[in-house]
Amino acid sequence: MAKGYGLPPGAEENRALVRSRLEEIAVGGGPRETFTVEWRGGPEHLEVIQVPVGSLYYNPATHRIRAQAGHDPKQAEALADDPWSSDSQAYLDRLLQVLPADPARTDPEFDELMASLKEYGQTDPGLITHEGILVNGNTRRAALMQLFGPNHAMRVAVLPPSCDWQDIAAIELSLQLRKEHRRDYSYINRLLAVQELVDQGTPLAVIAATFRTTAERCRQDQWVLARIESLIERSKTADEQLSLVAFEDQAEKFRELHRAYAKQYAVNPEKAELLLENRLAAMLLGFAKTDVRFIDHDFRDRYLSKTLPDSEAPAEASAGVAIPGLGRAVKGPSASLGAAKALTDAVLHARAVSRPGSAAPPEAAAEAEKEVVRLRVAMDQAISDAGRDARIKKRKQAAPARLADAGRDIEQCVTDLVMSRAQRSLDEESFDDAVTDLRQKLEKLAIETRRTVQHPGDGVTWLLETFGKAR
Repeated sequence: MAKGYGLPPGAEENRALVRSRLEEIAVGGGPRETFTVEWRGGPEHLEVIQVPVGSLYYNPATHRIRAQAGHDPKQAEALADDPWSSDSQAYLDRLLQVLPADPARTDPEFDELMASLKEYGQTDPGLITHEGILVNGNTRRAALMQLFGPNHAMRVAVLPPSCDWQDIAAIELSLQLRKEHRRDYSYINRLLAVQELVDQGTPLAVIAATFRTTAERCRQDQWVLARIESLIERSKTADEQLSLVAFEDQAEKFRELHRAYAKQYAVNPEKAELLLENRLAAMLLGFAKTDVRFIDHDFRDRYLSKTLPDSEAPAEASAGVAIPGLGRAVKGPSASLGAAKALTDAVLHARAVSRPGSAAPPEAAAEAEKEVVRLRVAMDQAISDAGRDARIKKRKQAAPARLADAGRDIEQCVTDLVMSRAQRSLDEESFDDAVTDLRQKLEKLAIETRRTVQHPGDGVTWLLETFGKAR
C-alpha cells in the first residue's frame, strides 16, 4: 500500500471550486478539453478545468524529488510531520527547481521550462485530485507561480472523487513513463520508484515493462539502491550522515560496479567484496569511472597500501562471528576485507562531516575536508600506478593477441578452402598472391622476433628456422 499523507487544509474549498467548474463545463456548450490517463486498469477521459495556481498543493509523494527531500534533515522531518504546512510546501517548491545532484543550484531545465511557459504558455494540462493535490504538473506549478503569481489560472484535468494515494502513485508513474514525457526522473528517484513497486508486490516483469527495461536491469537497480542505503547508514558519525543526493551523479559507476561485482562473485565471493569496497572508496572520493576500472580486488595490497597515510593502518583479521544460541563462531572477514571496509568508512565519515550544509563545527568540517584531500591524493597515486601496470600488461599482450586472431582467420580460411573445393569456386591466382603476401609478412615477423625474443621457445624456434631470411 502507498503511504498516505492526509488532506491539505484547503481541501473542502478546493472540492467546492472543482465541483462548480465541472458543473459549468457540463451545462456549457462548445468544445471540451479532456485528458486521458490509466485509471485502475483502463483508460479514463478526464475533464480539464482552470484553477488558480495558488490554490493547488504540491504532492509530497511525488517521485520526482523523493531523494532530494532528505537533503535537509530538519526540513525533511518537518515535511514528514506536516507536508501541507507553508514551510513544507515552500521546501517542495524549492526542490522542484534545483539540480537533483546539487540542491544548491537551480536546474537549467527549470529555467528552460520557465522560458517556454513565458513565451508559449501552458501547452499540456496538469492533473489534480478534487482536493487540489497535484498528481502531475508540480514543476509547472512552481514555474507558473514564479512567473505570474498565485492568481494565475492553471489548466488541470481532474481525477475521479474516489482517487486515493495508491491511485496517485500509480498514475504519476504511468504519466512519467509515457514516451512523450520530456523530463525524466533523476537516477536515485528512479531507483526509489522501482523499489516502491517491488515493496507493493508488483512482479518484476511488470515493473520492467512499466519502465520499458528488463527484469535484470530492475534487479540491478535494487542491488544499487541497497548498496547506497548501506553506505548512508555507514556514513553516520557525530550526528551527520550522507543523503541520497550524494549519489545522484554515480549512475554509470554503480552499473559498472554491479557488473564487475557479479562477475567476480561467481568465482570468489570474498574477492568480490574486496573489489566492491575498493571501488566504493574511489567513487566516494570523486574519481571518474575510467579511473575506477583500474581497481581490482587486490588493489589495496598491490598499490594503495604504499600510498595511504600512516594513520590508515591495516585492520586485524576478525577472530570470528558468533552464532547466537549455538555457542559457535564462524570465520570473520579477512584482514584485507576489514581494512578495505575501514577505509570506505573513513571516506564516508569525512564526506558526511565536510558536506555542504553540515552542522558540524567549522574546525571539524575543515579537518574532515583535509582528510578527504589526503585520501584522494593517496588514491590518485595508487590508481596511476595501477593504470600504468595495466597499460604495460596490455602492451605485453598485444602481439600474442594479434597472432591468435590471425590464427583464427587461418582456421576459417581452411574451412573456406574445403567448401570451395566442393564447389570448384576457388580463385587460384588470387589465393597464390595472398599466400605470397603471407610469406613476406611471416619473414618480417621472424626478423623482428629474432631481435626481440631473448629465449626462444618451440614456436619461435620453428618460426626462425622455417623463414631463413630472418637474420
